[in-house]
Amino acid sequence: MTDKPISLTSTPQGYADWLADLKGRIHTAQQRAALAVNRELVSLYWQIGRDILARQAEQGWGAKVIDRLAHDLRTAFPEMKGFSPRNLKYMRAFAEAWPDAEIVQQAAAQLPWGHNLVLLDRLKASTERLAYARAAIEHGWSRNMLNIHIETRLLERTGKAVTNFVQRLPAPQSDLAIESLKDPYRFDFLGLGEEAQEREIESALVQHVTDFLLELGAGFAFVGRQVLLDVGGEEFFIDLLFYHLKLRCYVVIELKAGKFKPEHLGQLGFYLTAVDRQVKHAQDNPSIGLLLCKSKNKVVAEYALGDKSQPMGIAEYKLVESLPQELQTSLPTIEQIERELGNPVDDGAEE
Repeated sequence: MTDKPISLTSTPQGYADWLADLKGRIHTAQQRAALAVNRELVSLYWQIGRDILARQAEQGWGAKVIDRLAHDLRTAFPEMKGFSPRNLKYMRAFAEAWPDAEIVQQAAAQLPWGHNLVLLDRLKASTERLAYARAAIEHGWSRNMLNIHIETRLLERTGKAVTNFVQRLPAPQSDLAIESLKDPYRFDFLGLGEEAQEREIESALVQHVTDFLLELGAGFAFVGRQVLLDVGGEEFFIDLLFYHLKLRCYVVIELKAGKFKPEHLGQLGFYLTAVDRQVKHAQDNPSIGLLLCKSKNKVVAEYALGDKSQPMGIAEYKLVESLPQELQTSLPTIEQIERELGNPVDDGAEE
């Protein structure tokens, strides 16, 4: 009789839990080791860049010294990558962009070198680079996601919606709620032309839900569109309903194709009351309303929110950001946007 394969042998009680714990600790150790290696590499690149800057400034070394340095370093360390003339020039630019060693350790060295190259290439102001670096660390953005968020000026739009959250929500939740909204929202990913075929449109509908969740930001979960509410025997329909996982509350979104009008908030407030009474669970926080409109007068919006007892925000959306004028007339209507969001996909958007 042959012995059983080791993978089929019986294990003592508690072994499975212990094995799972060991796997978790090993994965954590691997991640820490990778982060430590990355920190050392980025710190080394910063030191090399600082030395190049110093010697060029103090001793008048020309640009050709970088080509010679690249040759000598690659000869000395043939197994190492990253010592090309181009990368050495990036090291010099990196040190010039981050002159403070402490900030380098706290922010830049926490990101892979590729992320730092994106920050160098895409952002000129040190305050912007630092803000996006910290956001990338906090949210675990990939290099591609960092590129996208810089392209759409995510941080410049975050927290800019006109709201009454400070007056209507407790301090910790109000701060998070404010940072959860943007102004304006960019919907230019819906830019389909007249020549789009059915298959193209069908594919776009699936992708657009992911893009919309990405634009909304971390924490939003799609609940439904044209959500039915029965109030006193009459039917009412919410444009879009989301749940925010960090705020622990429902978010009612109403879309208006034109300019903001104060009476829009009356409808939004009615929906918030209905959601709080019919949908909200006892452990959920009060629902939040977001009115998205084509345009708004900020002063009018602030006045309109002044006497509202429910937490609401008002923001603009932009259907077209970078498309040529001849395509703008063929963009979807607000009703088409709502229809597209009626086909949610299972995979959430990354943030």
